[in-house]
Amino acid sequence: MTRPRMTIRGVVLALALALALVAAPASARAQAAGRTPATPVTRMAYRAAHLLDPATGRTIDNAVILVDHDTIVQVGSNLAVPRDMAPAIDLGNVTVLPGLIDVHTHLTSSRTTYYEGLFRRSPMDAAVRAPGNARATLEAGFTTVRDVGAGEYVDVALRNAINAGHVAGPRMFVATMALSATGGHGDLNGFSPYIRFDEMGGTVDGVDAIRKRIRTNVKFGADLIKIAAGAGVLSEEESVGAPQYTQEEMNAVVEEAAMWGKKVAAHAHGAEAIKRAIRAGVASVEHAGLVDEEGVRLAKEHGTVLVPDVYTDMYIIEQGPGMGLPPIIINKEKELRRSQDVNWGRARKAGVKFAFGTDAGVFPHGENGRQFKYLVDVGFTPLETIQMATVNAAELLGWSAKVGRLAPGAFADFIAVSGDPLANVRLLEAPVAVVKGGRRVK
Repeated sequence: MTRPRMTIRGVVLALALALALVAAPASARAQAAGRTPATPVTRMAYRAAHLLDPATGRTIDNAVILVDHDTIVQVGSNLAVPRDMAPAIDLGNVTVLPGLIDVHTHLTSSRTTYYEGLFRRSPMDAAVRAPGNARATLEAGFTTVRDVGAGEYVDVALRNAINAGHVAGPRMFVATMALSATGGHGDLNGFSPYIRFDEMGGTVDGVDAIRKRIRTNVKFGADLIKIAAGAGVLSEEESVGAPQYTQEEMNAVVEEAAMWGKKVAAHAHGAEAIKRAIRAGVASVEHAGLVDEEGVRLAKEHGTVLVPDVYTDMYIIEQGPGMGLPPIIINKEKELRRSQDVNWGRARKAGVKFAFGTDAGVFPHGENGRQFKYLVDVGFTPLETIQMATVNAAELLGWSAKVGRLAPGAFADFIAVSGDPLANVRLLEAPVAVVKGGRRVK
């Protein structure tokens, strides 16, 4: 009986998303893997006063970027524009840098009053809102995202619509339903034994159930696997640091995901949950605020990337009461803030890699760039924060040749800011121009 109902739901979701689409029709040559397929882009050139290479921190003047369709063919200073290219587009007295990457978003989620949102909003609401969230994210300069948790495969539909050119949005890597233990972070039940949200999430326990959920997620379009390895802030477990999966279960997650060619992102605040995730072989640990010295050592040894989300932390503390968040959630966030800056600093000094992830969806989409300032406040340099959102994030995605850099063969994804972001990182909060796949979208 479940199967037909899911089929009907899928049709309804598809219709809801279709009604929300407000962009050009797809090209007959629509391309896979996030390429920009809608209207064919001619060979063209962009000029800018300055260009920042995040990998080196060096800036070149009188920059020229030559583009063929959606791909960069040459970058340099004072390059001659070939005669078969359209006249150069002069972006003016700006600094150009690669399109930004946010590796922790929830584009199908929207800021809402906490409990009211759970009871009043449906997957169809998410489908209708998602295109607007995607556009806001793109116009904020984030040309690629890793979306780490959505119900009913709405993220898959959004990704596919963007790839087909129906919707303006960033290139998306999607996790679909995040895995969560019964009673853990991500298990939406708990208000009453008689209120069930099972079909909205991926609550699974034990190795066999975990493997089946991963196979199901991959079957329906997941690019990666997300697991809540430990307790969270936006859930009502008493301890934010508690682990919620055994080492055996965590090992099974990574083993099964690897069999399907997928990386794993693990949500974990607490020290033990972080260490279990790292030992299992996850690609990244999200949040990681209570990482201890052993966890830092393991992350360095395993090459595990940490993804701090300090802007969301501050947003919850400041805006949480108005959103209807209960005191237990606000207090857990304050508990994290008391120690996570020191812990991240210890990991930074040890040479652990960090990537830029914001948890967008907790706060309004499009505010992702506000995190740069907060990362500097907790001890990272402006260049380090930019590297987190470009070269480091691209490496985590396994897409270093295509995103996070301005070089031949990479997608023509870049932004322009009205000054030097190394001197004023807050310029990244409001890019004056955004180009994705060679096409200016802002």
